[in-house]
Amino acid sequence: MRIIQFLPTLAFGDAVGNDTLALQKAMRELGYSTEIYAEAVDQRLPKGTAKDLCSGMPELTPEDVIIYHMSTGSELNYNLEKYPCRKMMIYHNITPPEFFSKYNLQAKTNAQYGLDGLKHLAGKIDYCLADSAFNAEELKQAGFTCPIEVRPILIPFEDYAKEGDKKIFRQYTDDIENIIFVGRIAPNKKQEDVIKAFTFYQNYIQPKSRLIFVGNWNGMEVYYQRLLQYVQALQVENVIFTGHISFAEILSYYRTADLFLCMSEHEGFCVPLVEAMYFEIPILAYASSAIPWTLGGSGFLTRTKNPIETAFLMNKILHDETLKEKIIANQNERLKDFQYEKIKSLFAEQLKRFLGETAK
Repeated sequence: MRIIQFLPTLAFGDAVGNDTLALQKAMRELGYSTEIYAEAVDQRLPKGTAKDLCSGMPELTPEDVIIYHMSTGSELNYNLEKYPCRKMMIYHNITPPEFFSKYNLQAKTNAQYGLDGLKHLAGKIDYCLADSAFNAEELKQAGFTCPIEVRPILIPFEDYAKEGDKKIFRQYTDDIENIIFVGRIAPNKKQEDVIKAFTFYQNYIQPKSRLIFVGNWNGMEVYYQRLLQYVQALQVENVIFTGHISFAEILSYYRTADLFLCMSEHEGFCVPLVEAMYFEIPILAYASSAIPWTLGGSGFLTRTKNPIETAFLMNKILHDETLKEKIIANQNERLKDFQYEKIKSLFAEQLKRFLGETAK
């Protein structure tokens, strides 16, 4: 029996790619024969990490298993059914296309193609794993009737203990408060709402403050330019967009952060929330999509987008030491649910259950 992880693109540094690689390592540790096949493999990944689908898939038997990572529009969504083997799907979510309408029509088309492909796959998959309860509910709404279980993204936390970029750490370790959001620059993440709240905070509460967006804007250049224009129009200072940076630099930005502010309106899981927990950064987040599930009662959830209210919440969290300590303590407790060995064991149980049931 072979287990083939299968996906359109194996990217370097994104949540889906990292999860795929972590699962490969975990399955090999569990004794399974497993490989990754993708239509496109990021050249920054070590040679031999995955095999190119252009060279063709191996001949599969009914005993073999495909684990398909579903997160985008692709012809693979329509070709998957032709493989004569057992099929498991990991659903990472697809951003609703309407978020891209003003900024990237190709991204909008691809997202709709992905949602159409998701509905096509209903009835053609034997078993589904969803990154979050939110994603599991989306699968049910899309018509999936096979067994669906929740399995959070597998995060190798030992990577976060590595040394960061010393220059970045020195540059941003000063007497200015660092408000941070980590994630690609994208309209569903609503960076403009973060800017709006930060502007009020800087103008009326704490002038010595800095806002840092850690994430690339590839494919969302129009949205990024709009954000730059918005910053200029508001005349707010110390707003930084890092663009694509190294992992060591990301670590240093986390280590200098005083608050993680998330105003996103659509997340299937949101790995940066878990990363902020790891670095013991208090989190203030808008209660949308999978965010309440990922926080699991930790962090500080807000149901308002009012920038004035948000700014005062920021101030309360940053300067009420008792509240900050309680938030961090709750985040530390939630972080235990995402520990590598715990999620690896959960995945092992789910995989064995799937293999046992489909062998009957």
